[in-house]
Amino acid sequence: MNVLIKIFACIGLLFTSMFSYGLYLDIKAMDRTQGGYEAPYKGVSGEILDWESMDLTSTGLVQRGHIVNFIVNATTGMISLELFGFIYEARKLSPRAIKVHKPRQAFLKRGFTPEF
Repeated sequence: MNVLIKIFACIGLLFTSMFSYGLYLDIKAMDRTQGGYEAPYKGVSGEILDWESMDLTSTGLVQRGHIVNFIVNATTGMISLELFGFIYEARKLSPRAIKVHKPRQAFLKRGFTPEF
């Protein structure tokens, strides 16, 4: 019985470690830029979001991750996170995100009419 408990504990530890690492990678991939946090949002370095590589949905674009899907509504600019089929509406796009990542142009290019 003691061996069985240790086996299940190891499986649980392995699953928790893999889940945590996948979540870390997904959060890190959401915004790979640094700097420019104050208006006029100058001095930004890093890689901006690649809107072309995101999957198209009926309401906007989604960046699929290992654990979390990052969803952006093309009309309202609402950012949502999907985890295990549950969708959590997190927040609207910030002025910095609109200026740096240029989602409005990407949504217009994909045929949406953004209202943000």
